[in-house]
Amino acid sequence: MEMGGSAVVLGIQLLVGAVATFLAILLWSRTRDAAWMFIVIGTVAHYGALVFSGLELLGLVALDGLVFAGVPLGRVLISSAPMLFFICAFVIMVARNRV
Repeated sequence: MEMGGSAVVLGIQLLVGAVATFLAILLWSRTRDAAWMFIVIGTVAHYGALVFSGLELLGLVALDGLVFAGVPLGRVLISSAPMLFFICAFVIMVARNRV
């Protein structure tokens, strides 16, 4: 995908992600449930990953700066953090609903 196409896709993702993050923050102020807190944190972390992708596309940050065994640690951390928060939320929900 050329630079213009990826910029449009990223722009749409940022717009939709901003709405989801805004709604997640509204939910955050209304709930004290641990599982929902992790869902909210995962959504905010996902939006942060999108922002970093945009900054990388503009050449303002380099996510490949720290490499260990050929693996860019910054890119791995930013891309997997949201899913780790979602996993925590789902584990809490499964443990809570176990009969």
